[in-house]
Formats: sequence, C-alpha cells, structure tokens
Amino acid sequence: MPQPITVVDAFTQEPFCGNAAAVCILKAPKEDAWMQRVAREMNLAETAFLGTRADGWSLRWFTPETEVDLCGHATLATAHVLYEEGRLSPEDQTRFHTRSGLITAWRRFGWIEMDFPATPAVPVEAPRDLAASLGARPVFVGQTIYDYLVELEDEDTVRGLRPNISALAGFGGRGVIVTAAAAKNPQNPMAYDFVSRFFAPGVGIAEDPVTGSAHCALGPYWASKLGKGDLLGYQCSARGGYVRVRPEGDRAILGGHAITVLRGELTDT
Repeated sequence: MPQPITVVDAFTQEPFCGNAAAVCILKAPKEDAWMQRVAREMNLAETAFLGTRADGWSLRWFTPETEVDLCGHATLATAHVLYEEGRLSPEDQTRFHTRSGLITAWRRFGWIEMDFPATPAVPVEAPRDLAASLGARPVFVGQTIYDYLVELEDEDTVRGLRPNISALAGFGGRGVIVTAAAAKNPQNPMAYDFVSRFFAPGVGIAEDPVTGSAHCALGPYWASKLGKGDLLGYQCSARGGYVRVRPEGDRAILGGHAITVLRGELTDT
C-alpha cells in the first residue's frame, strides 16, 4: 500500500526558502533500516517519521546518513502537516515523544511554536586551528551538548564565511554554529536580533539552511547578551529563514512558519 510523504519548507513563508524536510506519517510501524533508506532517497537535511501513540505521536528524525537526537525544522514541518491535513484543529496542542524527550507544539498569532530543551553553551578554550578552519577570528567560543557555538565580529563576517568543512569535521560533535549581532540596518523589515549559520559535517551536512535546534543554544546566548526575552534570529544561508526564540528556564520556545511544496507517495513500502 502506498505511503504518503510530504515535503515542507520550514522557517519560511516562501516556497524554496528556509529548510526543507520530508514528513512521513506512518500507516504502520517500520524498521529503522527502512526509514534510513527513505531518508537517503529523499536526500534532504532531515526526514521525519511520525507514529501514533495514545498520548500523542512518536517522532524520529533521519539525515541521509544517520538518525539524530534533535531537529527543529523537521518538527515544525511535521506540526505544519498535522494542522494542514486537519489531524489537529487550530486550537490543539500536540505532543511529540522523541529521543530528546517530550516536545509540544501549538499555534500562536499565526506562528507554530515548539517547546524544546534549551542547550546553552559553556565557554571553552577555542580548539586549535578553529579560527583557521573558519577563516575568521572568534569573539567567543562555547560548547553545547551537540555543537560549538562561535560568535564572530559582525554580521558581514558571518554572511561572507567560507569555512573548510573537512577541517571542521575534525573538531568532533555535530558541528559549529557561527553567529553575530544583527547589523543596524533600517532596511531590515523583520528587525532580527542576530544572524547565524550552521555547519554540521558530523551528521553529513556541510551547511544546514535553517536549524531550529541551533537556536536552543543561540536563544539563551543572545538573551543574556542583549537583555531580551523574545528574540528573532535570521539564519543567513543561501536559502535563509527566520526563527523566533524565547528562552524559558531550561526550555527554549521556538517559533516559525512553514509551507508545503510537494505531496507524493512512496510506492515501495
């Protein structure tokens, strides 16, 4: 029996921007190897697999190479599909059971918000050759449970970065988040507070277009630096996308928009 699958661009309101994720609401349980093959076939940063539970949904995320513990954009894409297909009413909150614990999602003022674990960065000494691998001088270096977090001098430096991806892979973990405060630009219609990019060779992704889970570290970092509780980040990859983030204790509330760009069926199921 064919298995429906949907491709959604997350953290954007424009098609072919933001970060694309495939969402597969499973009709029946599937083996891990099958899910990994589907993720490899889709060849997107993440493919989400959703199964029903009495108290919500089970949710797993796969890159083309491996299963991951936490993924923001594919969670946003999944919630978007559930709302769009009428599996959730607009006022419903949904519960996702994941390898990183319970994640809830709901609609608020036209955005989909998600309750994620915060992953604040602890200051560390910069690894040897980090500056050379990035091609830029760090202002701050911290480490989360997944990634390095590196603040650079300014927004232009982040936007113009051309790092050595193979060298970054040698630092271990999932990857390297780079960030800077937003430039004072009156032409910025969204008034974002900071910019970022994310390089994740540890999970087979040279540069991720928009990364919700990275904002679980970026939110606490910039909230402390800027003295703000509600922030807007712009991930300035080639596709680009906006992430709202509101740190709340040991949680980070992420918000975004999403748009469906493709619906299809897997025939070999």
